[in-house]
Amino acid sequence: QVQLVESGGGLVQAGGSVRLSCVASGGTFNNFAMGWFRQAPGKEREFVAAISWSGRTTRYADAGKGRFTISRGNAKNTLLLQMTSLTPDDTANYYCAAAPFRLPPMIVAGEYEYWGQGTQVTVSS
Repeated sequence: QVQLVESGGGLVQAGGSVRLSCVASGGTFNNFAMGWFRQAPGKEREFVAAISWSGRTTRYADAGKGRFTISRGNAKNTLLLQMTSLTPDDTANYYCAAAPFRLPPMIVAGEYEYWGQGTQVTVSS
C-alpha cells in the first residue's frame, strides 16, 4: 500500500515562499507519476503541478507558472513543490498524489490513485 505524507505547510506572508515535501513509501517511487493539487475552503480541488515518472517533464497550472517549481528526488522517495511570490489566493490545503505507472505529468485528479492527507498553506496579506 502506497502512503504519501506531506509536510512544509504553514503561515506565510504575501510575497513569501514555502517549500512543500511529500515522502512516499510502500511502492516503487521511481515508477510513479506525481502531482500536487490544492483545495481552498468552499472550492473544488484543483491542479497545481505535475511531474513525470522520470522527472524530465513537468506541467503547471496557469496560476503557478513562473512561481512554482515541482521536482522529485527519487533516491529519497521525495516530491517537492517550491512556491514563491505567494498571494492570499494560494491559501489552500495542498495534496500530494501518485499514479503508480510510468506516465507523463497528469493534470486530472481522477488519474491519480494515491493521495496524501494534505498540508495547509495560509498566506496572509
